Amino acid sequence: MAHYRASESKREQFRRYLEKAGVLDSLTNVLVALYEETEKPNNAMDFIKQHLGSGDDSTDIESLRVELSKLQHKYDQLLEENRELKNKLLQYEPATEHRGAE
Repeated sequence: MAHYRASESKREQFRRYLEKAGVLDSLTNVLVALYEETEKPNNAMDFIKQHLGSGDDSTDIESLRVELSKLQHKYDQLLEENRELKNKLLQYEPATEHRGAE
């Protein structure tokens, strides 16, 4: 019986440790969010991983999304500029190529 009490005491210490560190609250919040999802995700583990991140990670993710959006916009602009320059170049190339073929 002494062994049972010792292991129970260790369990209780570990539970208090998790509670003090905020792990239990975080896990509870994520599991509640998963429970309240109207359409359950195909992979519950991915949902938990995604929603269990710390506040710093979510801030980093948001800043990366903003940066991605800006870079995507810049990329689209450069593609359009490239298209326009190619079209301008094609106006002059056929005449040059045609002369070289003669």
